[in-house]
Amino acid sequence: MHKNNYQERAVLVGVSLKTDPESKIDEYLDELEFLAYTAGARVVGRFKQRLDRPDPKTYVRQGKLAEIKDFIDKNKVNLVIFDDDLTPAQQARLEKELGVKVVDRTLLILDIFAMRANTAIAKAQVELAQYEYILPRLKGMWTHLERQRGGIGLRGPGEKQLEADRRHILRRIKKLKQDLEKYKNQIKVQRKNRGKLVRVTLIGYTNVGKSTLMNVLTKAGVFAENKLFATLDTTTRKVVIGNLPFLLSDTVGFIRKLPHHLVESFKTTLEEVKDSDLLLHVVDISHPEFEEHIRVVNKTLQDLGAADKDMILVFNKIDAYKYEEKDPFDLTPKEKKNFTIDDWRKTWLARTENKVVFISAKERIGIDQLRKVLYEEVRKIHVQRYPYDDFIYPDQYLKFSTQDSD
Repeated sequence: MHKNNYQERAVLVGVSLKTDPESKIDEYLDELEFLAYTAGARVVGRFKQRLDRPDPKTYVRQGKLAEIKDFIDKNKVNLVIFDDDLTPAQQARLEKELGVKVVDRTLLILDIFAMRANTAIAKAQVELAQYEYILPRLKGMWTHLERQRGGIGLRGPGEKQLEADRRHILRRIKKLKQDLEKYKNQIKVQRKNRGKLVRVTLIGYTNVGKSTLMNVLTKAGVFAENKLFATLDTTTRKVVIGNLPFLLSDTVGFIRKLPHHLVESFKTTLEEVKDSDLLLHVVDISHPEFEEHIRVVNKTLQDLGAADKDMILVFNKIDAYKYEEKDPFDLTPKEKKNFTIDDWRKTWLARTENKVVFISAKERIGIDQLRKVLYEEVRKIHVQRYPYDDFIYPDQYLKFSTQDSD
């Protein structure tokens, strides 16, 4: 989707269950469009359908499929993107009926991951995820096997090639898993060599500003842009606040509907989260669904076995936060769209066990407060671990400095 600067013309397709709120599907399709834009496609249309359950053959019903087909023919569309995972049979049938390439959310994310992978470990993780996606779909990719269905000729050259490809992919998957195990062991050795420094890791939904915040705290020059999954590779830098040094890492962003095998493939990178002493959970408070994003991140942490980590909630992008003024004569309760940031402070945020900080990494607002909270939490961990270490003094967080080193 991203090669040779060729921009594909895409339509998006989303299905919501009748038990879901009406607004959910639009928000999901907004995110899918951002994913498509990140992958280099131009979205020219959207289709949505509310169903009790997706159609087992074509995901959407035949009437909606005909509507999509008509739009494709009239608008020179060459790509259809579904917001949910398709079975291999659904994908093959849809491509046959629509006459264009059909991808699902997982394949779209994998395409972006392939664009973003720069290091050997990231490339290996992406390749493993791609092969695990392709393996159950191999038969559908061999379209010439259509002519051989029905038994006669099924053991012809096409079937032999299919089996050869399957064996090649299985061998490659085994090799990639072995490589990733070696990388994992190398990383463990590197982490041991970091000595007794407290480890802090930035986590959060994709595109919440983690890399920007990393740059503010460390001057590390980490790649950051307004696209999803701007970086896949973990970056670790030494930071000094006052006279207290610690390690700060930035890692891949999370996203909803992230397939299990994708999380599995990236466990080598995500070990950084598991091995951390403190998590900085960065949240884009300007996003209308930021609370759901928090739930997605917390669920991913549970899946990784890292839900019990100490955490600071960092609400970023306060400069971009907007709310609707409520009519003073309207006596009905405030809706969330009417909340100011001060209103948010008095909600469940006032009751959470985690420290909460509001900042704008882009505009450098609230950074001193964040550094103060960071100092206090890192110092607490350090003192518990090394009670006789005497190089930390309680008033040093008032003098802020950062240090970038490998």
